[in-house]
Amino acid sequence: MILTALVLLAPAQPAVDLVRFTQDLESLRQAAQIPGLSVAIVRDRELILARGLGYAELERQIPATAETVYNIASVSKPISAVVALKLAEEGKLDLDRPIAAYSDWTEFCKAFHEQQTIFSRDLRCEPAAHTLRHLLSHTVAGQPGERFSYNPVIYSWASRPIMAATGTPFSTLVGRYVFQPANMTRSARINRELPLREDLDEALAPPYQVDAAGRFVRSPALEKQGDGAAGGVVTTVLDLARFDVALDSGRLLSQKSRTAMMTPASGKVPYGIGWFVQNYQGHTLVWHSGWWEKAYSALYLKVPEKGLTMILLANSEGLWWDNPLDRAEVEKSPFAQLFLRAFLLK
Repeated sequence: MILTALVLLAPAQPAVDLVRFTQDLESLRQAAQIPGLSVAIVRDRELILARGLGYAELERQIPATAETVYNIASVSKPISAVVALKLAEEGKLDLDRPIAAYSDWTEFCKAFHEQQTIFSRDLRCEPAAHTLRHLLSHTVAGQPGERFSYNPVIYSWASRPIMAATGTPFSTLVGRYVFQPANMTRSARINRELPLREDLDEALAPPYQVDAAGRFVRSPALEKQGDGAAGGVVTTVLDLARFDVALDSGRLLSQKSRTAMMTPASGKVPYGIGWFVQNYQGHTLVWHSGWWEKAYSALYLKVPEKGLTMILLANSEGLWWDNPLDRAEVEKSPFAQLFLRAFLLK
């Protein structure tokens, strides 16, 4: 069992055995066939645990640490949501204005609908009534705003009206409104036109998958993507902990915007703006997962009423638990269950 040095930046809650929690997390890592896993726990805006388990790179036996860099896939969505909400606060963007007023939504919608994929099902392009809020809350299917269906393709396209409204590349906006004010110095955006910063590229944990014989093998190079809002962030658990503290302390958004982020969009929709939101045993859970098939996975789970956050990043798809597209069921993740038992349901 490979356990890197523990980082404690604040006194641990006496009732939580962090050593036992880490041992149990290591057992889950091995069972899920994850080569390298990094974890950060934040309580009341203080980092109480940050460490790595296993290997960031198997070939050279480089241990995973709290500073290991990963592609976080869809955990980028809460970061993108901050950009949209901040621009709305500044009066540069209206989340409730039809996005056809900002960009070529109708043309994109029709072309996407013709693909007849699981993500284009029930997408109605006329009349062009969709707003940016619908895109960012995954309520574009059917009558806009009424039904939740997780749609990473549409969420990624949400960067288009944001760029059209500001005349600025989306990645530049993420740096300006998130990375810089949150002091996320080990974070960067990456897309077809924006190669990864050299120092982060050298520190990036390569992705792995398990072959038919049960052995870890390097995954192929990831497909290059555009400057979209659904992904495109490379970072560490420590930087995401900084993001978490900056968000909760009001350095990134107003209280009104933070509440909007973490409140279901309408009715029983289990999503706010950039976050899944659900009730579990009387507690509100706010979370997002990340999954890049046969490459990376991530889980960012908050219990706002308790000031608790867990961030997990992995260099395989082992954190993924096949959450359905129309529901929020983070409790089905064994990693979430471990965190909730240790910190919430004790």
